[in-house]
Amino acid sequence: MNDPYVIALNSDRAARAWYGSLTQNMANMYKPGFREYKMDFSDFIDGVELQEGIRNTFQGKSWPGRSPNNLMVEGSGYFVLRKPDGKLVFTRLGDFDINAQGNLVNGSGYTVQGYLLGEDGKMIDTGNAGTGGGSNNTTHSAGGPGHLPTTEINLWVDPSNGKFFGKYDEYKVNGDGTVVGMANKGKINTPLYKIALVNFMNPGAMGEPEDQMFVPTEASGEPIQGSGEIRKGLVEYSNVDMRANVAMLQQAKMMMDVSSKIISTNKQLLSEALDLLK
Repeated sequence: MNDPYVIALNSDRAARAWYGSLTQNMANMYKPGFREYKMDFSDFIDGVELQEGIRNTFQGKSWPGRSPNNLMVEGSGYFVLRKPDGKLVFTRLGDFDINAQGNLVNGSGYTVQGYLLGEDGKMIDTGNAGTGGGSNNTTHSAGGPGHLPTTEINLWVDPSNGKFFGKYDEYKVNGDGTVVGMANKGKINTPLYKIALVNFMNPGAMGEPEDQMFVPTEASGEPIQGSGEIRKGLVEYSNVDMRANVAMLQQAKMMMDVSSKIISTNKQLLSEALDLLK
């Protein structure tokens, strides 16, 4: 017979961890880009065992952004950002803006990655990263799937006149991620970049070294081509399901109460047994 005290302790530990993850989800319910955290359990010989948690990857609601340069992925894809140290991170949070150097960046200054386009709209190999297509490590360091490296999206906005490359009045982002320079009241449209979108075989298993910034793991796999549509001026809100989390929060609380009662009862029984031995 398994020790009920040990079973209750393990179950209580798992319930408290579950409760903590649910309260974290609820606290970030209105946070743009937040991905709901999900925990799984399994039975084992000494009670309930907590499995490694994953992030839910289903679509969050769209919401007007704080800047016209905000972007949202509708579908399966992650933006590619390059940190100042050259490392890549991936995110669903498109809270972007243009910095003083004309680069499209996030709030931490990480540059949004894209593919440079020619006037015919075809991608140009910039040659600033590895060109071998066979290695996942090369793919990762290059910034996008396949052999084609990514580059920062530099719009060269002059702060004094707001001009785009000195010859474009403004820019737009098409649904396929193409950044187009516009001039002469919209009569001139020149493709400049295509925003890089990637996905993963198991995106829920990615690591999160920074808030809402993800990196590949062995379980998630290396980047593959994303398939989402990009929408300008919007951000994706949290994908937390409030109703489901409230229901599970009640279950976690009940599990904690039951475990605590069993622990308390076993302590009392143990105390009485020790008294009988005196």
